[in-house]
Amino acid sequence: MPVPSSEQFVAILKNAKKEKYALPAINVSSIETANAALLGFKEANSDGIIQFSLGAGKFASGPAEDPVLGVLSIAEHIHRVAERLGVFVALHTDHCQLEELDFVKELVAISAKRKREGRPILFNGHMFDGSDLSLEKNIAVAQELLASCREVGIVPEFEAGVVGGEEEGAATTNDITKLYTTPEDMLYVANQLYEFDAPFMFAATFGNVHGIYKPGNVVLKPEILRDGQAAVGKKYGSDRELFLVFHGGSGTPTETIRETLNYGVIKMNVDTATQYAFTRPIVDHMLVNYQGVLMVDGEMGNKKLYDPRSYLKKASKAMSARVVEACNDLCSNGKTISK
Repeated sequence: MPVPSSEQFVAILKNAKKEKYALPAINVSSIETANAALLGFKEANSDGIIQFSLGAGKFASGPAEDPVLGVLSIAEHIHRVAERLGVFVALHTDHCQLEELDFVKELVAISAKRKREGRPILFNGHMFDGSDLSLEKNIAVAQELLASCREVGIVPEFEAGVVGGEEEGAATTNDITKLYTTPEDMLYVANQLYEFDAPFMFAATFGNVHGIYKPGNVVLKPEILRDGQAAVGKKYGSDRELFLVFHGGSGTPTETIRETLNYGVIKMNVDTATQYAFTRPIVDHMLVNYQGVLMVDGEMGNKKLYDPRSYLKKASKAMSARVVEACNDLCSNGKTISK
């Protein structure tokens, strides 16, 4: 199936909310990791999301060091490969703060141009992370972005509250009180954004922390999502509760992840776990084949072992398996709407 159209993507989100599952949103930074994510979704027979951070885009652009160019190149690749799959794979960008918002605006403009030309839009969604702003300023910026995305058929994502830990090398907060969005915050978001009559996703925080932690080190309070959705549903009706996003879920017990599905979580970001899954087989390959991958003492080594394809295939296979695991955890396996 192709990358979904605007209408298909909204239908996927609505189905996830109705059937109580979530789409894994897999961060990638190269064609190799993108291919691994695509294979994982295909094997799980699950619709999914592939997303890029600004830093990943810069890395992917190589010597150009242009994040827009980087994400465009991988996005075009995914559009072509996705045609051969039996599932829908949407494209999204990850955390983008106010000072970097031109990155998102340029990508929205590119999709708008493609739409005018009768071509599919390039991205299905973009995230604005205004969590370091006051809620009022955060949502004021979100309103502007939602208006521009509505015209193109893009579903933006917003966040209120702060996800702890570190994302793309930048620390967030050590103030534990900021890790929890309140029901009043969620109702405020609905009040300010529902007037645009356009779909959006919202990352409410309930103790989430970026990174990887041993079980028990991160204290999540899913009841925050439950209570916030109840407040929104009371005012607008249960059918208009928010499309919620789960950030910072690495190391979270499966039962806790699945509890959030009952409260409207329809997207969960997966990055740290798939990074590790991709890297581990490469480490094994190098350690086991140390003599073969190096030209030691004048020897020639073993070309079959230092050919990048030999270890990248192993890495891709392991990352794909981790994507399948994420689909199972989020109950999206076998639930593609492509059929």
